[in-house]
Amino acid sequence: MNTARQLLVMPDRDAAEEASEELSARHPELDSLEIVRDSLAGEDDAEDAQWLLVLEAPEDTGWTSEMLAELDELAAEHEGWREED
Repeated sequence: MNTARQLLVMPDRDAAEEASEELSARHPELDSLEIVRDSLAGEDDAEDAQWLLVLEAPEDTGWTSEMLAELDELAAEHEGWREED
């Protein structure tokens, strides 16, 4: 069972918030969605910040391959990508 925390890396806050709303509607069991700002190393300009949607694995099932594929699709729709933490 894959229980690693997943990060959806988004280009801006709006994209992160939209993705969070979509995930909450599709998967109410994902109760701990967190949006955080992540400055790129060595960059002082706020425009260079990425936004992360931090997702904990569902307690009962962990991450299924179908859910991970859905996260990949959602991230791509918002010009982002998924990473495991």
